[in-house]
Amino acid sequence: MNVILAEAQKSNPILNIVVFVAFIVVTMTVVTRVSRKPQKTASDFYTGGASFSGTQNGLAIAGDYLSAASFLGIVGAIALYGYDGFLYSIGFFVAWLVALLLVAEPLRNTGKFTMADVLSFRLRQRPVRVAAAFATLGVSLFYLVAQMAGAGALVSVLLDIHAKTGQAIVVAAVGVVMIAYVLIGGMKGTTYVQMIKAVLLVGGVIIMCVIILVMVRGNFSELLNQAVAKHGGDAAILEPGKKYGVSSTSRLDFVALGLSLALGVAGLPHVLMRFYTVPTAKEARKSVTWAIVLIGGFYLMTLILGFAAAAFVGPDTIKKAPGGANAAAPLLALEVAGPIFMAVIAAVAFATVLAVVAGLAITASASVAHDVYNSVIKKGQATEEQQVRVSRITVVVIGVVAIVLGIGAMEQNVAFLVSLAFAIAASANVPTILFSLYWKRFNTTGAVASLWGGLLTALVLILFSPAVSGSKTAIFSGVDFAWFPLTNPALVSIPVGFLCGLIGTLVGKPDNLDELQAEMEVRSLTGVGVEAPVQH
Repeated sequence: MNVILAEAQKSNPILNIVVFVAFIVVTMTVVTRVSRKPQKTASDFYTGGASFSGTQNGLAIAGDYLSAASFLGIVGAIALYGYDGFLYSIGFFVAWLVALLLVAEPLRNTGKFTMADVLSFRLRQRPVRVAAAFATLGVSLFYLVAQMAGAGALVSVLLDIHAKTGQAIVVAAVGVVMIAYVLIGGMKGTTYVQMIKAVLLVGGVIIMCVIILVMVRGNFSELLNQAVAKHGGDAAILEPGKKYGVSSTSRLDFVALGLSLALGVAGLPHVLMRFYTVPTAKEARKSVTWAIVLIGGFYLMTLILGFAAAAFVGPDTIKKAPGGANAAAPLLALEVAGPIFMAVIAAVAFATVLAVVAGLAITASASVAHDVYNSVIKKGQATEEQQVRVSRITVVVIGVVAIVLGIGAMEQNVAFLVSLAFAIAASANVPTILFSLYWKRFNTTGAVASLWGGLLTALVLILFSPAVSGSKTAIFSGVDFAWFPLTNPALVSIPVGFLCGLIGTLVGKPDNLDELQAEMEVRSLTGVGVEAPVQH
């Protein structure tokens, strides 16, 4: 009998659906209850009124950051490629530390709602806000596509849906539920879902790791030996190079991946926006402590889960399952603890997707409403009710676009798709953020050049890369219009972003806003005056 059919028969689709529906009902009830107060102001909708404690926000940051890529994608990557798959875990965690050291607190002290608040603080508002809004939309959309693809793979495994049409319906359903979460709950409701999800995800992963270690009697070497045996005795999964060492091109891809992961988080708008939901810098630092403990511990445990998936499920079974590599984690839960635990773990993973896409949708909608509609179109004169209304419309539009693109990317590893979002963030946002915070001479021309230069270079190179066409795993596998050899554009696009900012600043005219430069420096380092919005 086919291995996949055997796995499906051990699973119970009706039980899975019941657990899923129960989870959605419970979280939607939470969202509705915490959002009873009408969200008429922009602060209510975007930041939950900055009313969360450091502990709550730390849980929510972990919930936002530990996405489907962290759980489904990394476990699958380790199961199939061993050591090279674990590089995603290392990259995601190192990136978090870089973001905290360089940008998190200065951004929180300088801004109000969005990343563009910081980038335009001492520069001309309109051109910078427009460019920053498009960069935010680019990053958010790629990240959303990854989460949608993860959700499609997850539910397809649970319900044993192999048909592309059925998987597409699943992705569409996820998008509709996500839109409902955001429209009903705003940032406050989304934050509570992220907190619940973080506790359940980390708790579920701990239970899985304990079960696995009991199965191998605490002998991690035995787990590795079993994983090697399932790979046909190929010990290459324990060494660097199985995925990124087979050719000179793949080695360059590895360098590009490392760059995008290490720098990308410092430019992810939905993660940075979380720091605006606490009332003080002290609470922001407290939330960082909680987030580091949860995120660091989680990424260490992905090593155990990945090799356990290789050992107990096997690479052949994973590749044949609906969703491919993304199915490794739920199939492992089924193998080690049975259908009930699989249903619970899958529901938690589904909550992971919902929480992250809701946070992304809010960030993108805030950028459109606050940065483009209010600051550019209405020149700062839009009412808060108008901004919230535009935000809600934007959420629906972004949701629909993410559904369509998510259906096209269902076969891709979600960790890889997220790495593309990281590459865009590192190319467009990070150079502009770092120059704005730490280079006094930086001007509007430099900001616009780095944002557009990094964004367009990354998007063009992704479009004409093997990730989109010309390979078996491409989004459009039947055609070939790829001319850029690397699947990740970071090796080219990140230097282009920094270079554009440098050249633009040197050839552009100074903004002559020395007072604002001095005020930004004081704010970013001390937090003084953080509540006072700046208009210029």
